[in-house]
Amino acid sequence: MNAPHQTEPRDPSARPARLTVGVVGAGRVGPALACALQQAGHRPVAVSGVSDASRRRAAELLPGVPVVPPAQVLERAELVLLTVPDDALPSLVEGLAETGAIRPGQLLVHSSGRYGTAVLDPARRAGALPLALHPAMTFTGTMVDVQRLAGCSFGVTAPDELRLAAEALVIEMGGEPEWIAEESRPLYHAALALGANHLVTLVAQSMELLRTAGVEHPDRMLGPLLGAALDNALRSGDAALTGPVARGDAGTVAAHVSELRKHAPSTVAGYLAMARTTADRALAHGLLKPELAEDLLGVLADGADPEGNAR
Repeated sequence: MNAPHQTEPRDPSARPARLTVGVVGAGRVGPALACALQQAGHRPVAVSGVSDASRRRAAELLPGVPVVPPAQVLERAELVLLTVPDDALPSLVEGLAETGAIRPGQLLVHSSGRYGTAVLDPARRAGALPLALHPAMTFTGTMVDVQRLAGCSFGVTAPDELRLAAEALVIEMGGEPEWIAEESRPLYHAALALGANHLVTLVAQSMELLRTAGVEHPDRMLGPLLGAALDNALRSGDAALTGPVARGDAGTVAAHVSELRKHAPSTVAGYLAMARTTADRALAHGLLKPELAEDLLGVLADGADPEGNAR
């Protein structure tokens, strides 16, 4: 997959089949993808956005590109990025199809992780060419997002006849295509949310607790630790597990629960849930000795009431 990316002409004007690009939904993702396509030689011609924040993002990442209503974006662009929230996507597609805004042969690309191309069926019936290209990346709404697309995996779903087109667009944005079957999109997206979104919550909670404990720069303390933990986990999976749960240190875990209950009771339920899951995985992979697991699981059970809620 890397070869086309490395051997393409460096001069964008030398590349064939340059497209006019439109963005419907100037959230954090759409302008960044359009900017990446612009760097590959395509030409953004229109963007839609309602909020002040959307307009600011469009102005920063796509300077000079006019902000117009969605129907006009489709009127002007050969390739249209539908980058709206997941829950808004089906009604947007239906509305565009019902109003006749979609043109036959128009490439219609959404960036939702949850959906494949079936959500674009109303547009397909109107003659559009449907693609689902989801960048497995967190976005800030700034130029740094465009840089982060280099080497970023994209979850790609497309009809067989459009697979080459989908792959080419992803590679032009600096990404790596990863093919996801239509029926696997929800599971694929759940996996990414479990890893990335929950990681943000866990890190934010950890920083708050460190501040409460008197650490002046929790980000500096956590950076090397979490970087090493992530690298080890990606390399070794469950074999990278360390800490009191994996060791079966029931007394340490009990002290954790006691301190969290005093200083940050809202974190107890999450700590217990993650500790139980960690214990289960450590047991299954032979990291936690069965003779130590009983006391540990007893501590975790004592931390919750009979309804399973943190006490």
